[in-house]
Amino acid sequence: MMPEETIHYSVRDQIAEIRLNNPPVNALTLPTLTALVAAFRRAGEDDSARAVLLTSAVRDRFSAGLDLKIVAAQPSTVRALLDKLYVELTDAQYHLGKPSIAVVDGAARGGGMTLAISCDVIIASDVATFGYPEIDLGVVPAIHFVHLPRIIGRHRAFELLFSGRSFTSAEALTLGLVSRVALQADVVAEAKELARVFAAKPPNAMRLARAAFMRANDLDYRRGVEYAAELFCNVAATDEAQEGLRAFAEKRPPRR
Repeated sequence: MMPEETIHYSVRDQIAEIRLNNPPVNALTLPTLTALVAAFRRAGEDDSARAVLLTSAVRDRFSAGLDLKIVAAQPSTVRALLDKLYVELTDAQYHLGKPSIAVVDGAARGGGMTLAISCDVIIASDVATFGYPEIDLGVVPAIHFVHLPRIIGRHRAFELLFSGRSFTSAEALTLGLVSRVALQADVVAEAKELARVFAAKPPNAMRLARAAFMRANDLDYRRGVEYAAELFCNVAATDEAQEGLRAFAEKRPPRR
């Protein structure tokens, strides 16, 4: 599959849909992230689109996050991956100028959580699951240290980030991490219905109001992004992390 084919972009009824399509788990490679950021920038400049959906073409998978096999085999690529995922994606979303909705229908882990949380709204299916498993591999979910405590509270965020456990969409709704939960058969339709509500609003008012909302809620987030990228790179370079990543690639328990 060519790199550009891992991201599909289309517009219908004033709704742009950006679809992740990198089977089997929508792992995030540098070409995929480059195409994803380009798609969000395209949506921002596309006057025919007034709302944006981020969806997955892979059944029961939203995104497993960074392709850890590549991270293990090519440590020099880590910073470039994080610049795309943490810095460029954040910037593209910040300047999007129209609402974005993540449709999580399946597993979202690690960097997949970053994709979802970068959007303005998260709608999850009843079979969706979430988690931050990085700690089990000897690395850290650094970007989530910045924003997750602000969304769900410090103590609940700590428990999720440092246990590495997965959790359901029902728990995510209770925590305030997702906006709505819908039946799997209905989740895309419900997201599109909300997108139509957003798309019907006056576009200039929506653009100006969203920009004000983003500024009001930035809370030094973008400065925190730079620190998070540095932290991830430093931890990923340790022997413990390298062993964890090799173990993941070789499908065996890490040797501690």
